[in-house]
Amino acid sequence: MGKIKHKYYATIIAALAQLLIAHEAIGSPLSYFNDEDGNTKWQYVANFSSAVLILLLSVSVATLFFSHRHTRKANQALQGLSEKLEQRVADRTATLDESNSLLTRSNSLLIDEIADHKNTSEHLRDSKGYIKDILQSLPSMLIGLDGDLNVTQWNQCAEETTGVFCRDILGKNLWEAYPAISIDPEQVQQVLKSQKMQSVKHSQRGQYYFDITIYPLREQKRRGVVILVDNVTQRTVAENMLIQRDKMSSMGELASTMAHDIDVPLQALLGDLNATQDEQLSEAAQTRLKHAVERAKQTSHIIQNLLDFSRSQGRAKKPVAVTDILDRTLNLAKSTLSEPSGLRFIDISITKQYQQDLPQLPCYQAELQQVFLSLFRHACHALGKEYIKQPKPAITIEVSTSFDALWVKIHHNGRGLTGQEQQEIFEPFFHSNDSQSTMEAENRLSFSQFIVCEHHQGEIAVTSDQEADTTFHIQFQLG
Repeated sequence: MGKIKHKYYATIIAALAQLLIAHEAIGSPLSYFNDEDGNTKWQYVANFSSAVLILLLSVSVATLFFSHRHTRKANQALQGLSEKLEQRVADRTATLDESNSLLTRSNSLLIDEIADHKNTSEHLRDSKGYIKDILQSLPSMLIGLDGDLNVTQWNQCAEETTGVFCRDILGKNLWEAYPAISIDPEQVQQVLKSQKMQSVKHSQRGQYYFDITIYPLREQKRRGVVILVDNVTQRTVAENMLIQRDKMSSMGELASTMAHDIDVPLQALLGDLNATQDEQLSEAAQTRLKHAVERAKQTSHIIQNLLDFSRSQGRAKKPVAVTDILDRTLNLAKSTLSEPSGLRFIDISITKQYQQDLPQLPCYQAELQQVFLSLFRHACHALGKEYIKQPKPAITIEVSTSFDALWVKIHHNGRGLTGQEQQEIFEPFFHSNDSQSTMEAENRLSFSQFIVCEHHQGEIAVTSDQEADTTFHIQFQLG
């Protein structure tokens, strides 16, 4: 259309040019409309005006025609573009709707996922708190260690038992932060290496008992162990008490049976000896008879002591003055103890050093009497070996209090104990052909230690030197 329009304009311009050429040929434009006389030729004017007007109208019509065609084609093109745009808008709208729908579903799924995550987190926190409460509430010490033996867990029982707070020990090496722990690092390293549980028992006689179990962590990414320390003192003491009660009951029954079995012929023997004393005998026979009666009376005292001991079993502890028990035991020892060397307990010098206003001790009186009698027998035996060399055999008894404890010390100046004898004196006697024991069964004090440590929660020890004296130390707690 642009080329046709340009041709049309070119035609008009050419016509105008011809008019101008004619004008140049004619001369002035107005001379064309005048006649020779100078009068106006109105017919020429009218024809020229009509021609110009028609020419202008033709130009206008041609311009409008081509403009209409151009406009129609532009409208058609615009309509096509509009339809394409509408289609693209519709497609884009559909895409956006689908995207919005997917986004809505995604948001819904995300909201559900967030809700599930919150629920899971809450359950996890509850579970973690629940497990933490369980660990904190355990009546046993629970200690967690990582592969480097640093503390990762330290529950409330561990705090109460050790006095070390969790915040002060977490992340630190266990043996650097708490050196008093009753297990060795080597034991933990062995569990880490073998991945097998190990149990350790730790106790201090008469005070506390612990069962220690070391568990390896099974997760490979997190090496470490869990140490569980159970305080089984009450259970062990109760079990020991039952065992000891059975033993003591058996011993009481045995002592009672032996005492009755021995007492019957002994009383008959005493009766015969007393009857024989009325007969006429030589002076030597009378002397031997007198000694026989004394020995028989000693045996009778021993039997009576056994009967008293057997009758005391099963009774409750009673507060008694320890000095009274010692005095009664001394009187019994004077009438019963003697040595083949000729030393009698009555011949030994006894020195008493009793503190004033001593508190009474809840105890089993007959049992403590047996303990003191055994110690006096041991002292008499040691003094008897040195009787010829030692002109003044002596025993010193000291009773005092110190640091909420009652102390009894029995000292003698007889033969001292060797290092081997000091190790064996509180051990039970077992006879065997290959036994290397250096101490006789009657001079051992294992039963005395049992009574002091197990029945009275006390302690007994000995200090001795072969060239010096010997002292037995007994401690009883008063609180």
